[in-house]
Amino acid sequence: MDRSQFEDIAEDVYNHLPALFKKKIENVEIVVEDSPASSGKNSMLLGLYHGVPLTKRGTWYGMSPVLPDRISLYQKNIESVCASDGEIRKKVYEVLCHEIGHYFGMNEAQIRKAMETW
Repeated sequence: MDRSQFEDIAEDVYNHLPALFKKKIENVEIVVEDSPASSGKNSMLLGLYHGVPLTKRGTWYGMSPVLPDRISLYQKNIESVCASDGEIRKKVYEVLCHEIGHYFGMNEAQIRKAMETW
């Protein structure tokens, strides 16, 4: 799948997230990259949240201009664990929800538990 098609899927998935999520997300950029820059145990990451989680922001946060937080979706890694475009769409949904959970300050266990109900 080419980058444009993958980005279209990611955008469509984001647009169909529950309104409750989208209403509370501010200053977050979602980007598609081929794969993570690092190697080793992180080489098979499907996505990554880069930023300061909402629960860690103190009164100092935003006192000066703040670059957007970023959620990276790693296209090649996601495609490598999927067998069809439909599976890619589902996996992008899972990864995006997972990384948004980190934005909200959730840990891995909290995210897994919350995703059981989504």
